[in-house]
Amino acid sequence: MSVIVNVTWLKERLENNLENTIVVDVRFQLNDPEAGRKAYLESHIPHAVYLDLNKDLSGKAEKHGGNHPLPDMDMFAAKIGNIGIDHNTTVVIYDQRNDMFAARLWWLLDYMGHENVYLLDGGFERWVEQGHEVSSEIPTLSATDFQPNFRENQVADIDEVREKLDNNSAVLIDSRGRDRYLGKTEPLYPKAGHIPGAKNYFWKNVLDENGNWKNDTDLQENFSSLSKDDEIIVSCGSGVSACPNVLALKKAGYKNVKLYPGSFSDWISYEENEIEKKDE
Repeated sequence: MSVIVNVTWLKERLENNLENTIVVDVRFQLNDPEAGRKAYLESHIPHAVYLDLNKDLSGKAEKHGGNHPLPDMDMFAAKIGNIGIDHNTTVVIYDQRNDMFAARLWWLLDYMGHENVYLLDGGFERWVEQGHEVSSEIPTLSATDFQPNFRENQVADIDEVREKLDNNSAVLIDSRGRDRYLGKTEPLYPKAGHIPGAKNYFWKNVLDENGNWKNDTDLQENFSSLSKDDEIIVSCGSGVSACPNVLALKKAGYKNVKLYPGSFSDWISYEENEIEKKDE
């Protein structure tokens, strides 16, 4: 089945298989880091547990590594186990709508070898629109043991990015909006532009005009200029909005896809790295 599931599927699953399903709320706002947690405490899908982009899905930002580096993966695996997830658990992740944060957790779990991970199409907003029950109750969870089986071929660091750009052995994607890619605006970082050689595929283009996830055929069209024989490394500003593109590429049938977690914010932390502002 697809990684993307609808509200009806989740409601039926919660009614029939609750003991083997964990729902995770990852609502977040970059300009107001506490907003997602506050929204969760006010109301959420019943039995959902909250994970925070900054505190749970990322490590502490240092000089290098980008603004949202990967968390310490052993600690993260322990945290995942503590909220009741093991390899037999079905995990359903939702955002406010179809935002970038749900795909970040999907990627982390996929990287750790977990198979049964799904995104709720339309997120919390769609759940409420369809008239389903919400709750402010914090669930009681039973801790288990999550043993990661890391898929190391799904992540690239800056040394690999440099090497593969130098020898043209991989295609680098920049998932940010076009104006940021071209350096016309940069709201977050001290330098504007993109990594030389990166091609722009705005992550929101994996959604249709109504904000829903595109089907596999439309996603294949979105990435039709890319060869399925190429290795594709996906970046953005700090490894968050790249994740919807990673998921979309895999849905479209691309097999050799990696995330560059540090992305542009890591790249510009090295003074010697050049920046481009023209279209590639």
